[in-house]
Amino acid sequence: MTDLIANLRAVRERVAAAAARSGRQARDVRLIAVSKTRPLADVEALAAAGQVDFGESTIQDASTKIPHRPDLSWHLIGHLQSNKTRFVPGLFDWVHSVDSEKLAARIARAAEQQGKVIKVLLQVNVSGDPAKYGFGVDELFAVAERLLEKNYAGIRLKGLMTIGRRGLDEAGTRRSFSDLRELARGAAERFGEAYFDELSMGMSGDYEIAIEEGATQVRVGTALFGERAGR
Repeated sequence: MTDLIANLRAVRERVAAAAARSGRQARDVRLIAVSKTRPLADVEALAAAGQVDFGESTIQDASTKIPHRPDLSWHLIGHLQSNKTRFVPGLFDWVHSVDSEKLAARIARAAEQQGKVIKVLLQVNVSGDPAKYGFGVDELFAVAERLLEKNYAGIRLKGLMTIGRRGLDEAGTRRSFSDLRELARGAAERFGEAYFDELSMGMSGDYEIAIEEGATQVRVGTALFGERAGR
């Protein structure tokens, strides 16, 4: 457990330094500890050290942890199948991976039935990577307009999310993050800042670059927990 606490301290220091380089403070960036595949004991250890936000990729894995710590803030960061949306309101506060209008509608319906409001981010495939889910850059504004017109009671649109393309050099990674930032800026000007004030981008290998380019949420797993077994 000592390593986890030391890792958390180191990541927080790097978050603070990157935030300072972008003219912000550490509190402007939400650190999400990606606890997917990790045991509940690891979550408990980081929570005891003050970590509040945790990210999970699957309903099945999340269900083994979240009921034990409903006091924490839980983020669904992995691809969500439409037939699993009914489980979201009982587990998660945020869904980062909304990649279709159908999925948004189903999350909203499930949340409304359970008297919940889920904060959602629209996943954007900024680089056009065929291996990634997400809306294309060219369709985002039209999608956002339709979702806001429908005014779903069960979801609250909060911003955008992207996953960096593998194999890019630092310049390419930085460009993809800055592209998402500018896309969010344009959407905020058109639809209102309240709907586009969050940018979820950056993982263990590139979260400092993401923060420098405006990320308000970073999803960090390996840098906190170490490599997953089998990798």
